[in-house]
Amino acid sequence: MSSRRRERVERRPAAIFGVGIATIWRAKRCLIILLLLLGTTQARGQPVAEPQSYAEVFYYSGPLRIQAYLYRPPGNGPFPLVIYNHGSRENRERESWPFSYVGRILLQSGYAVLVPERRGYGRSDGLTYSEEMRQGIGRHGPAVENPNFVGRLQAEGEDVLAALDFVGTLPFVDRSRLGIMGWSFGGIVTIFALSRSNVFRAAVDQAGGALTWDGSAALREALLAAARQVRSSVLLMVAQNDRTTASITTLASALQAQNPATELIIYPPFTPSRNPRNSAPGHLIFSEQGSAIWENDVRNFFAKYLGSTSPGIR
Repeated sequence: MSSRRRERVERRPAAIFGVGIATIWRAKRCLIILLLLLGTTQARGQPVAEPQSYAEVFYYSGPLRIQAYLYRPPGNGPFPLVIYNHGSRENRERESWPFSYVGRILLQSGYAVLVPERRGYGRSDGLTYSEEMRQGIGRHGPAVENPNFVGRLQAEGEDVLAALDFVGTLPFVDRSRLGIMGWSFGGIVTIFALSRSNVFRAAVDQAGGALTWDGSAALREALLAAARQVRSSVLLMVAQNDRTTASITTLASALQAQNPATELIIYPPFTPSRNPRNSAPGHLIFSEQGSAIWENDVRNFFAKYLGSTSPGIR
């Protein structure tokens, strides 16, 4: 299997409009009224260049009430839908992160998007990841040494699969065209969910396990076992200067044995403009900072299996 290496830069012109003070006030007042009527919210703690409207929804995963953000394209549909799985945000789990840049990217192809806040995240029920990982190893032990580290991520995969019952109630969604996508821990959760359901036509794993692969033999074994059960078409993505590329390249080989349509992209080294947690620089390519590099790859991959309503995307 060959890996493609690519780099893109997008620049969008800014427009400046001159208006009178009265017009600005009327526009602001109308916008406030509209937001109140629609119940629209914005992401907190997540800089978004182009905020997208979403509906906050809830569904159940067993006894746990799970919060999610639902993006819907204009029109009646039925639309394909992609579930997006966020990464970890240790010690910041209770912040709400709707991932509006992901909504923007996928809405451009005419996809509905559901972003679950899995157990312990946002306003969802359950222990946070940080709380659960501290149990059994103490406050200062590495999370990967917790005996429930893999089990926690597998349980979060069940939270994702539980969303399918909710998706089935949405009349504007084409339930025969479902995709799934995740970054970092969300990539791990994506593989675990795929191994337990054949409902997804296509999946994207963005650097799943890259930060924990070398430190957890249990995770390596669980991910490889899960990959052997996956039958969906999968696109795997990683940057050369992530902590490791092995979590992606190893899974790519295992997945390709089951499905030759498996694709792998290794991007050139990425340098983020912001790295407040001092992560491996390449890991942040899949944040909003690097989205211009990979967004067309994601859209084109999903278009192969989910179709698209956007001009120029097939």
